[in-house]
Amino acid sequence: MIRDDGGAPVRVLTLDRPEKANALTADMLEALIAAVDRAGTDGMCALILTAAGRQFSAGADLAAARAGLATSPLWEALSNRIAALPCLTIAALNGTAAGGALGMVLACDLRVAVPGASLFYPVMRLGFLPQPSDPARLAALIGPARARMILMAGQRVDAQTALAWGLVDALAEDGAALDTARALATDAAGAGAAHVAAIKRMIPRQSGLPAAGTPG
Repeated sequence: MIRDDGGAPVRVLTLDRPEKANALTADMLEALIAAVDRAGTDGMCALILTAAGRQFSAGADLAAARAGLATSPLWEALSNRIAALPCLTIAALNGTAAGGALGMVLACDLRVAVPGASLFYPVMRLGFLPQPSDPARLAALIGPARARMILMAGQRVDAQTALAWGLVDALAEDGAALDTARALATDAAGAGAAHVAAIKRMIPRQSGLPAAGTPG
């Protein structure tokens, strides 16, 4: 349920469970972690995360969440692996990203969304805590008050508001999130992996976030 095109210099990982709104299971999270680890050792210049169908991901599969997946360390491990990658990472949101799935989106360097996408993280009403690094990443992008709007007030943010807040970096035409992400990866794809990594290291990281190179 995870497609890995294995391509170089740009690798695309696709959540492929559209009949379930790409809700994530433990097996899918483990497959994503393995694929991200491969990208980190295969000399990729860019990694794009996207999904099949009309939704990016509804978050945890409901049955799996009831069985404990909602509090699994796999979510944090995945987002920290993504954040630690030396290549350019881009989330191509073909639709809504919800709950724990937002963690991998926040861990990327750039985020692209279609106009109909929305982003929300309903941990308050569901009675769960967000994964440890997600609040800091969210606040680093949009500020503490807006992070509280999402995590504590249950705000569902549409794509236009997300762009204005800095939660996403570009809007794509409907159905073109992946194409837009590929376009953003053009310069990285034309450079060597070492050059991409060197520039990424030069860009300051926000305080309070896991250090680069510590995947968790």
